[in-house]
Amino acid sequence: MTGVSVQDVVDALGPRKATRDSDPVCLSVGGYVIELRCTSASLLAELLRYFQHVITAPADPDMTVYALGPVELPFTVTYRDWAREAGKTGRKDAISELDNGRMILKVRTGVQFLQAPGWAIAFGPTEDYPNQVINFINTQILNHFQRKGWVACHAAAVRTATRGLAISGLSGGGKSTTMLRLMEVAGTQYVTNDRLLVRSSENGTKALGIPKLPRINPGTIVTNARLAGIIDEEREDELRTMEPDELWHLEEKYDLFIEDIYGPGRISHDAYLTDFWVLNWSRDSNAPTNVTKIDLTNRPDLLAAIMKSPGPFFQSVDGSFWTDHTPLDGDAYLTALQGIQAWEVTGQIDFDALFDAGTELLGQS
Repeated sequence: MTGVSVQDVVDALGPRKATRDSDPVCLSVGGYVIELRCTSASLLAELLRYFQHVITAPADPDMTVYALGPVELPFTVTYRDWAREAGKTGRKDAISELDNGRMILKVRTGVQFLQAPGWAIAFGPTEDYPNQVINFINTQILNHFQRKGWVACHAAAVRTATRGLAISGLSGGGKSTTMLRLMEVAGTQYVTNDRLLVRSSENGTKALGIPKLPRINPGTIVTNARLAGIIDEEREDELRTMEPDELWHLEEKYDLFIEDIYGPGRISHDAYLTDFWVLNWSRDSNAPTNVTKIDLTNRPDLLAAIMKSPGPFFQSVDGSFWTDHTPLDGDAYLTALQGIQAWEVTGQIDFDALFDAGTELLGQS
C-alpha cells in the first residue's frame, strides 16, 4: 500500500460519521477505559451482553474502538500472510503496512482492521463475526498493558483472597477444563481463560486478566455436570457416545458466561499471582498425576509454553510493529514471574487428582 497513509484509511472509513448516532458504551479493565462505537444495533447488543461485567459509566476513554460494517475502500490494499506459530497450519492473518500504522485481514472471514496510534477500527462483515470484534477489543487492553511493561502469558487463572494460580500448557492440554474445575473451590474467582498479563511489583506479582470468556470444547462440557445445558440435549447425548480420543480432538467451541453458571461476583480480573502450573501431562501416560515444584530459569521448555507472541496488532511505544519473526524475550518473562512458585504437572491426565491438588494449594493462606 505504498503512498497510502493512516489518515487516508480513516478518511475512507469515516468512523466518527458512521457511528455518530450510536450510544457510546465504556468498558474498564485495570483502570484502562475503552469506548465502543458500533454501526450495528445487533452487534452492539452482543457486545453489551458479552462485556456486561466490565461496563462502566460513560467516561473520558483512553481508546475508542469502532466497529463498522462493509466499506468499499477507494484504493487497493495489498496484504501479505502473517506466518503462523510453530505447529499451526492454514492461513489466518494477513497484514499491510502503513506509515505508523497497520491493516490486518482475517483471511477466513474477510473482517479487516486498522491499528494505529489513536485508531482502532474493525470493518467488513463484523455483524457475522462478533467474536473477532470481541478479540479486537481485548487486543487493545493487551496492547496497552504490554506497552507499560507487562508480559502476556498464554494462561488461564483463578484467584482467592490470598492466592492466585495461573495454568499454562500445550494447546488442548486441559487448562480451561482445569480452571473451571477449580472454580468449584470455595472462594475462587475467575481471572482469565487464555491471556494473562503479569508484572512484578514491590508488593508481589500483579496479574490482570482480559474480559474474554472461556471458549470451551465439548469434552469440557460433558465432563462437568455444572455445564449441562450450554448445548442442546440432543447434541450433548451425541457427544457422550464418542470415544474419548475423538472427543478430545473435536474442534467445536462454546462461550461460557461465568456469572450465568457460577453466580454473581465470581469474576475478578485483577489478582496477585502466587503460583503457576504448567501442564506437561499426557493422555498416553500410565503414571500418576504429579505436581512438582520447578525453577523456570532451568526449564526453557516449560517457559516456552507460558510465553505468547503479541501478534500482528501490537505496536510498540516507539511506533514499530511486532513482526512474525520478532523473538520473544524470555528474560522479561523470568523477571515478571520471579516472585511466584512454578509447578510442573506430569503423568496421566487426571482432572480429579489435579482438582484435589488445587483445592489444597488454593486453601493455603
